[in-house]
Amino acid sequence: MQSYPQHTSIDMPSYGQNVITTVPVSPQPPPKDFVLWSLFNFVLCNAFCLGFCALSYSIKSRDRIIAKDFVGASSYGRTAKIFNIIALCVGLIVTILSIVLVFLYLPLYVVRP
Repeated sequence: MQSYPQHTSIDMPSYGQNVITTVPVSPQPPPKDFVLWSLFNFVLCNAFCLGFCALSYSIKSRDRIIAKDFVGASSYGRTAKIFNIIALCVGLIVTILSIVLVFLYLPLYVVRP
């Protein structure tokens, strides 16, 4: 003989109303536009005009956010992020190489008494 738990049903009293519960939908945050990072790269790390390209795509992304086109804004934002990463890496490499070259070749040109 098998003993399974018995199924029980509970009859709830009806009040004559159908209660519909709604969950408020929170709006999605707008995508990032990376304007400050692009401005930094435009001013300080503008190798091969990559900082300018990043800044222009960031401004396009911000315009799309204002127009409520979040798909276009995220596309422009991703492009600006890629340009920012490349510009920052190139800027850091150029800065580090210039510091290393100065410390390597500066003693050759210093006049010793």
